[in-house]
Amino acid sequence: MDSRGYVHVYTGNGKGKTTAALGLVLRASGAGLSVYVGQFLKRAEYSEHAALALLPAVKIEAYGAQRRIGAPISEEDIRQARLGLEKLKEAASSGKYGLVVADELLVAVRLELFSEEDALSLLDVRHPSTELVITGRYAFPGILERADLVTEMKEIRHYFSQGVPARKGIEK
Repeated sequence: MDSRGYVHVYTGNGKGKTTAALGLVLRASGAGLSVYVGQFLKRAEYSEHAALALLPAVKIEAYGAQRRIGAPISEEDIRQARLGLEKLKEAASSGKYGLVVADELLVAVRLELFSEEDALSLLDVRHPSTELVITGRYAFPGILERADLVTEMKEIRHYFSQGVPARKGIEK
């Protein structure tokens, strides 16, 4: 395997960004890589937490307070996000993980939980052999310029617009 790690960005308004990242987590784990997943704006109540707990080489942490979509940003949201970014930087710089996923990092920037510069610092400290995946809507120019791979998920149709809520095992 090439020992150089690359930076992936999965962005866009379509469904599938986290799912694509988790597919890569599964593949990396199956290949014997250690994996760290950090999720912004989420709590450990998503089904992937239960599934990934079964994989010994995968560590997943959620950096979300009690925030709900549309609720105002709290000081606790900011504190959790900044703590999460520091944990991600430790994981990405350590050389211990073959794959690090920063799930919803781009949304955390959009909500001003930390700055674009803070987010880019994750790329600055990344160990050269660590593959880094960044997900979320609202990819900003600086992250797009520095990524090695950018995939945009485009929504064509989504049943959410018909009032279907997030379903356990499918969207959460």
